[in-house]
Amino acid sequence: MNAGFPVIAPGRHPADEPFAVADWRRRVAEIYADVRRLSADDPAAAHATWVQRRDELLAEHPASPLDAAKKASFEGLDIPHYDATFRFECEIRPAPAQRLDVSTGTDGVVPFERIADVEVGDLGTLAVWRLRGYAGGLFVPVKDASPDTYGGGRYLLDTIKGADLGMAGTRLVLDLNFAYNPSCAYDPAWTCPLATRANTLAVEVPVGERVFA
Repeated sequence: MNAGFPVIAPGRHPADEPFAVADWRRRVAEIYADVRRLSADDPAAAHATWVQRRDELLAEHPASPLDAAKKASFEGLDIPHYDATFRFECEIRPAPAQRLDVSTGTDGVVPFERIADVEVGDLGTLAVWRLRGYAGGLFVPVKDASPDTYGGGRYLLDTIKGADLGMAGTRLVLDLNFAYNPSCAYDPAWTCPLATRANTLAVEVPVGERVFA
């Protein structure tokens, strides 16, 4: 739920506090474990839980991308109610070979490899990326045509951070209601891998986290 590979300017955010960052990731993983469990019977309730606990993390956690001033005025994220038509169980299809190297400032270059494509209903196709580095990890960002969503795109799947809705058999679960902003949407001091053309939908997506005001 935090940015894919954030780089934080010294003194601005606690990136240099590894225990705070580790706790953030641990709590994100716990949230998604609960979401997967609740989604089996009630996806809308799972989404409401995700919204509430994401608000709590951003407002209270020391590794939040919100600075002290933004925390003081924070009243919750702008996330529409759950719409089940934007949940997809996607067949994993072969994709053209593609590599992407993302410069992240102090963390250097983060290499990605396109390993699959998935169709999200009639909305379009998204690339599935694998981190070519220690421990690997799957990553699916999404950018859409809505003026109400972050222009750099949002994240659907980031297994390194625990943001993962799991599988339905051999199909990948992608639910656009859970699309969330990377940390650079809150503060430009963060550097994030963003959606390329392979992860851009030509249509508006009216669910998921909206632009942070």
